[in-house]
Amino acid sequence: MNECCSVVDLRQYTLHPGARDTLIDVFDEHFVEGQEVCGMHIVGQFRDLDDPDRFVWLRGFNTLDARAEALKSFYYGPVWREHAAVANATMIDSDNALLLEPIHLGPDYPSPNSPRPTEPAESLITGFVHPAGPGFVEQFQREMLPALAEVGASPLAVFRSLVVENNFPQLPLRDDVVLVWLARGVDEQAREVLRAWEGQELRLRPTSRSQLR
Repeated sequence: MNECCSVVDLRQYTLHPGARDTLIDVFDEHFVEGQEVCGMHIVGQFRDLDDPDRFVWLRGFNTLDARAEALKSFYYGPVWREHAAVANATMIDSDNALLLEPIHLGPDYPSPNSPRPTEPAESLITGFVHPAGPGFVEQFQREMLPALAEVGASPLAVFRSLVVENNFPQLPLRDDVVLVWLARGVDEQAREVLRAWEGQELRLRPTSRSQLR
């Protein structure tokens, strides 16, 4: 498994109409390296193709303790102080955030030393967020993974909720338990498999500087 990271944030921001490109410009120019120098891995950042006012992104941390230290370093540091007003002005809601741990990270899931692109991406990353009651993870691995593999939709990564106390409460987290997986594109044949499974689908276009693409 990819060595980084044992803890991952999946964040979905609801933005003011027309503000997404403003946030992406600030994020890609200032917040990628600005967070990584504090000990995070910015895995991917995306435009939601089904909602022009949603920005979705993933960041990883080596450990839960490292998460608290990295977030303190960034949000109390100079890069956030300089650009927070512009970023916050784009946002209606930034609290749709899930704390996750990897079950599976495939070979195409970026590591911290993966190249950082600068060109626009044409690829489509599809994400799914499934409610995960008792036994769901095992059921997913036993039933859904083989079915997805048969239709060419094997996940790039699979995560489950990390159910722990939020060690940086300044950034709220959702308290529902979920399973999340990501794949490159999902065609209609794969969607037919998925219709039996409850959950949110995200069709995501990577930004120019997203490693996951």
